[in-house]
Amino acid sequence: MSRLFSLLLLAATAGAAMHPGGPATCVGGSITSLRTGMRGEVLTSTPDAFVFEASSGTVRIPYDKINLIEYGQEVQRRVMLAWMISPMFLLMKSRKHFLTLGFQDAEGHQQALVLRLDKRIVRSALAALEARSGRTVTFLDADARKFHRGG
Repeated sequence: MSRLFSLLLLAATAGAAMHPGGPATCVGGSITSLRTGMRGEVLTSTPDAFVFEASSGTVRIPYDKINLIEYGQEVQRRVMLAWMISPMFLLMKSRKHFLTLGFQDAEGHQQALVLRLDKRIVRSALAALEARSGRTVTFLDADARKFHRGG
């Protein structure tokens, strides 16, 4: 039984390692091929560029062209659920995770991309960006710093 469990755990881990990245939504920026609200996928597995794949196309940002990495959160209380169901929901928080990348395009113009990341990929995406670009992440608030460092 433990062999079967170990084998299933190994298969699940290998499957997750084959496809690092996850869902994200474009919130804004200066890239004209991406519309606000467009859903896509962030890929951190490529060694030379940060990739955002959306239905309208793929945006590749070379790590050596990145000059700004910002991470922030929007934290809200679940007031509506507390009002409708139970006051206990006031103790719960809703978090949205935002990543801002500043970079220079092929023509040398400064560009920006703002993504809302899924909470499951925030730490791995920030770690990959820091390691591959050589830039440190700028945290927009104390909650973002605490979340990233695992505190």
